[in-house]
Amino acid sequence: MNADKFDYFKGILLEEMRVLREEAGKTVSEMTSDTTNFPDPNDRATQESDRNFELRIRDRERKLINKIKEALERIEAGTFGICEVCEEEISEARLKARPVTTLCIDCKMEQEQKEKLR
Repeated sequence: MNADKFDYFKGILLEEMRVLREEAGKTVSEMTSDTTNFPDPNDRATQESDRNFELRIRDRERKLINKIKEALERIEAGTFGICEVCEEEISEARLKARPVTTLCIDCKMEQEQKEKLR
């Protein structure tokens, strides 16, 4: 992969990380500033359920941020776009669809087949 493509994917990854961090910051500020106390137990339960859902989403996004950091490290190391299993190049279309991927489509399909059999 050439330097222009590395820069292209680096830009995509950095922008995605910026958006995720911005959303996380909004969630924190909303949760700390929301001091609404609902007298109705159903309203409190709904609020608690909404908060739990929001926190699950943020946890998934936190994991994605870690994957983005790893992908950025692979770009710096020059190993971005190389499958961890077969060491072949990952297709550009796959990287555009999921830039944090570490497996080519064939190895990913094989991994999913093995998971189904378990």
